[in-house]
Amino acid sequence: MSLPDARDGLTRLQRIILWQLHLAQTERGGHGVSTAMLYGRVIEYIDVSLEEFQLVLTQMVGQRLK
Repeated sequence: MSLPDARDGLTRLQRIILWQLHLAQTERGGHGVSTAMLYGRVIEYIDVSLEEFQLVLTQMVGQRLK
């Protein structure tokens, strides 16, 4: 796993997930985006296993809920 960026504490993978989530939600008129759709979009930009993607996504959601 890569180190967090000093500016905002996000890793490259986290930043790509948020970026692609935003784009997909915008394209879908604000509707939800499935994990499978998001993963398909993310792997176009970074080589990440499904397991690592799900772990990072779960951690990001957990951080948001706290």
